Amino acid sequence: MNTSLPRLYSFRRCPYAMRARLGLIFAELPVELREITLKNKPDQMLAISPKGTVPVLQLSDGSVIEESAEIMMWALEKNDPQGLLNEKISSEANALIAQNDNEFKQWLDRYKYADRHPEMTQTEYRQKGEVFLQDLEALLTKNTYLLGNNVTVADIGIMPFVRQFAHVDRNVFYKLPYPKLQLCYNIGWNIRYLYKP
Repeated sequence: MNTSLPRLYSFRRCPYAMRARLGLIFAELPVELREITLKNKPDQMLAISPKGTVPVLQLSDGSVIEESAEIMMWALEKNDPQGLLNEKISSEANALIAQNDNEFKQWLDRYKYADRHPEMTQTEYRQKGEVFLQDLEALLTKNTYLLGNNVTVADIGIMPFVRQFAHVDRNVFYKLPYPKLQLCYNIGWNIRYLYKP
């Protein structure tokens, strides 16, 4: 029997990798963490995942999970002590994560790297991304967390991307009309805020 820990290839600032790490932390599943540099990806990672993006989770049996949402869900399906996979809100959580991944992320990338996308200004890209922030702000006006008074998979699945959006220009972020979202971010909408062992 193979008793080795699953191995997670990660990059510290990548929001997808953050999402995977949060899923594993909330599931209380130990892994062997391999932080990589994107300019010097390890051969071992490329051998199991030739696409060369993080996160990549190699399980003890050798099987590989290459998508952040799948890693997060795999971990929480193994162990979910805080009930992040609340069945009552699972469809809402999945829809929010899909909106984040399929709509918000494209505007986030263009906002962050506006010089590579001269079709619009950085401000216009930011405003496109703000449509999703407005949705999150409305949810946080009603609840402590996105989908209620307890943290769910939606919070940990989306938080790293809001963090990246804020980090493009924090001065601008704090001038935007999203006080609830800013409060969450300001007090640390991160593992210290979300995780309550």
